[in-house]
Amino acid sequence: MKPIFVQLQCAPGQTYEVADAIYQSELVSELYSTSGDYDLLLKVYIEEGQDIGKFINDNIANIPGIVRSLTTLTFKAF
Repeated sequence: MKPIFVQLQCAPGQTYEVADAIYQSELVSELYSTSGDYDLLLKVYIEEGQDIGKFINDNIANIPGIVRSLTTLTFKAF
């Protein structure tokens, strides 16, 4: 399993609804509210070789209330 981090920018007033929808999907390992340009940070583990963009598009980015996403790939944990 490979960890990826996704930051989400939500439409004004939609952060809690987006967070609830993500939580209910049971796809994420960790979910945090954040300050700054993005409203939520989530950690997801996906199978090696799985198409990351397709996973994000099919499972995360299509949730109503999400305006923008930023995906960060990880290489090595220290």
